[in-house]
Amino acid sequence: MSKPWQDKAKGNWNIAKGKLKQEWGELTDDDLDYQEGKEDELVGRIQKRTGETKENVNNFLNDLKY
Repeated sequence: MSKPWQDKAKGNWNIAKGKLKQEWGELTDDDLDYQEGKEDELVGRIQKRTGETKENVNNFLNDLKY
C-alpha cells in the first residue's frame, strides 16, 4: 500500500533529499538512496541514523512541500 509521501517523492526525490538533510544533518546520500518499492527500507535507514521513530519520519515525509 502506497503512502502519500511515496507518490510525491517519485518525481521530486532530489528536493526531498535536501529537505531531509536540512532536518537531520547526519544523513548521507547512501542513507537516502530511494528505490521504488523499498520505501520501508529507506525509512528504516533514516530511523537508524537519526534515532527518530518510524511515525516521526513518515510524518516529516508526508508534510514535505515540493
